[in-house]
Order: sequence, then C-alpha cells, then structure tokens
Amino acid sequence: MSEATQQDAKSGIAGEITRGLVRLHTEYYGKGPTKARTYMVNDTVVCLLYGGFTTVEQTLIEEGNSEAVHDMRHSFQTAMEERFTQVVQEATGRKVIAYLSQIHSSPDIAVELFVLEPAAKPVASEHEQDLGQGDVAGEAKSD
Repeated sequence: MSEATQQDAKSGIAGEITRGLVRLHTEYYGKGPTKARTYMVNDTVVCLLYGGFTTVEQTLIEEGNSEAVHDMRHSFQTAMEERFTQVVQEATGRKVIAYLSQIHSSPDIAVELFVLEPAAKPVASEHEQDLGQGDVAGEAKSD
C-alpha cells in the first residue's frame, strides 16, 4: 500500500471518530459542536469539539456559574464513557485502555482523549470538520 493510500485510510479512521463523537454529542446533549477535529498519534486519539454548549449551559457560564456546567458535563461524560469508547474502538479496531474528558468554558471547547492498546506500527493522522447550522451530524462535508 502506498504512503498516500495509507494516509487516506488513517484520515478515514479519524473522520469516522469525528463523526461518531459529534453524533453522540448531538444526540445526547441536544446540540452538537460547530467544529470538530480528531488527531491520531500512535496510541493516542484526541478529539477537539468546538461550540457545543447548550443555551442553558451558556447562560449559566455567563452568570458566573461555570462550575455547575463543568460538574454536570463531567458526570454525563462518565455516564457516556462506554458509548464514546465504542466509537473509537470500532473505528480503529483497537481496544481503548483509558478515556479522559474535559471541557473549557471560554472558549467553548470539549476534549475527548483516548489511549489505545499499543500498536505494532506508529499511526499519525488528523481529520477536521466544520459543522454548519443546517448540517446533520455525520453528513457534513469534511475537509
């Protein structure tokens, strides 16, 4: 397999992860991110999700109660761990051995980090997707 073909396959995996995580955020939060980017480097997958706070969460943050939003999101991310890791495991064909999640209020960014079982060969790829107002998660055009 040529190097270009291998890179296309890796980008396809990162894109599948991006779309899967965006879909879960949209389904369970009722609002998905406006932009998402996934990186794969060796045994690490990092997905950055931008612009995903709901109107209620944004209001709480603006009123100085961001800690409540962080606490609620942390509880929810713990509840969603199996679903999030399943997306990554299905896309990569590798077991997730650790999952970490964090949000940042200003700017509005969520980070989903997955550590995979060690691979025989190094992996490096990325996928970025802008999600417009009318786009349905998983159907938006990718760059």
